[in-house]
Amino acid sequence: MSKGVFIVGTDTDVGKTIVTAGIMHVLRSNGYNATYFKAALSGAIEEGNELIPGDTKIACDVSNLEEVYENITPYVYKNAVSPHLAAKIENKPIQIDLIRQKYNYLKDKYDYVIAEGSGGIVCPLIDDERGIYTLENLIKDLNMSVVIVARAGVGTINHTVITVEYIKSLGIKIKGIIINNYIDNLLCNDNIQMIEKLTKVPVIGKLKHIVNLNENMIRAIRINAEKAFSIKTLEGCMDQL
Repeated sequence: MSKGVFIVGTDTDVGKTIVTAGIMHVLRSNGYNATYFKAALSGAIEEGNELIPGDTKIACDVSNLEEVYENITPYVYKNAVSPHLAAKIENKPIQIDLIRQKYNYLKDKYDYVIAEGSGGIVCPLIDDERGIYTLENLIKDLNMSVVIVARAGVGTINHTVITVEYIKSLGIKIKGIIINNYIDNLLCNDNIQMIEKLTKVPVIGKLKHIVNLNENMIRAIRINAEKAFSIKTLEGCMDQL
């Protein structure tokens, strides 16, 4: 039986991919047979006639994961908009059965599945005659618990508390909060204390702000992740799938 956890953000561009790639590196570099999974990605990189899922590539490069992209990110869109809209623009509707098929394939092949969401918890994946299907529906369908990625700076208390309370109201288990772009100063440290007091959810990792991230990105993520995440804590976040 494999284990796993779903990484969600308080907002888009909060740093889920950097955090998830860092978690993957810590697990795989310590001998854990772990895979990355992202059901739908928009804003893909064009290379010739091929669309490259940028987030997926980062996670694979950082963690030395060698897996066919279409197995770990079955839906890839060029337009950098919400997946439901990208699917309409590009006439490539999302089929949940295909996502489940790829997910089950990964569960059979790997011992750990680290899934990353698209945008925040209410990000729409489908909006058609079948109805609206959001990230929260996918998390429930995959029967996964979540770890929330939050910003360190101004505004994070409000965004994080609202996200936590909403996820709790859905009956989804929250295993912890990871702070991204952390700086050791009064503001960030007080934000963390207030988040823990208000949500009663522990902050289980603080990934430091990476200066000039695009310069030697892979090495920078690896080094900072090794400092931010402990194997014991990460394993404690995993549930049986």
